[in-house]
Amino acid sequence: MRTVTIADVAKHAGVAVSTVSYVLSGKRAISATTSQRVMRSVRALGYHPNAGARALASKRSNVIALVLPLRAGMHLPVLMQFATSVVTTARQFDHDVLLMTADEGPDGLRRVAASALVDGLVLMDVEIHDPRVPLLRELGEPSVLIGFPADTTGLTCVDLDFAHAGAVCADHLATLGHRDIALLGAPRVVYERGTGYAERTMEGFLEAGRGHGATSIALPCEEGFDEVSATVTTLLKEHPALSGLVVHNEAAVDHVLGTLRMLGRRVPEDVSVVAICPDDVAERASPRLTSVAIPAADVGHQAVRLLMAKLDGGHVPDATLLAPRLTVRQSTGER
Repeated sequence: MRTVTIADVAKHAGVAVSTVSYVLSGKRAISATTSQRVMRSVRALGYHPNAGARALASKRSNVIALVLPLRAGMHLPVLMQFATSVVTTARQFDHDVLLMTADEGPDGLRRVAASALVDGLVLMDVEIHDPRVPLLRELGEPSVLIGFPADTTGLTCVDLDFAHAGAVCADHLATLGHRDIALLGAPRVVYERGTGYAERTMEGFLEAGRGHGATSIALPCEEGFDEVSATVTTLLKEHPALSGLVVHNEAAVDHVLGTLRMLGRRVPEDVSVVAICPDDVAERASPRLTSVAIPAADVGHQAVRLLMAKLDGGHVPDATLLAPRLTVRQSTGER
């Protein structure tokens, strides 16, 4: 079967090739009747515009890059929720997504920008002092960061307000009367990289805990059962009065609950547990976890929407912080 061309569509619809082009591009007003006839022909023939020709004509590739370096300490199921949201939202704007997973830093951005493969970039796993940031300010291609570096000047950033999320968890436990609380965070390598969301969650938790006069500690937590079990066991041995735990590590959630059962600590009667995780993770746990949701779908949608607005020359806010949402379930109770 030969490829259907724009000339075939024009012949089928009984119009000029230029008319088909104007209907598809929207660059010139065409009557509703003619537009409908052209679109019926497009659907009947199964016509798809040639991406290369369209890119030459519009000076756009209709492709955006999602820069998602796969590194140690990253929880793939949650990352894929972000990626899925970016891809599905991009399609709503007639764009495809080039997924860049290699940890190439600024060199990877230079390479894709020089290739003219993409119209813009969405970047994830943003560090406090991210080496990619200075280059982003120089590139001609617009960009949006899912995450916040220390200096956001000249950037467009969107994310959950993780500092507030950490504080909301501490507030919830303190309101229930817990005065000895702890945060089990991301794996140590995530903090060693200076990853923004992890650092800010920890800072928000500790600051709120101090504000309530609670004894508050925060420490990294690995993902495997043996490492998690050792961390929780040592934590409870060194802090026997501890009665409230916040877990900001999706891969460790079930291991934390399993270790507490092994140690004879009931949830929530002996230890209240709050998680910062997607709702499906909290709902699947036993008991069902009180949690602050990771709004991956909302963040991904907002990132693409902001990028498309920038591509169209629109004004966008420098910072978009999504307010944390706490859902109380079965894992927290009064002290």
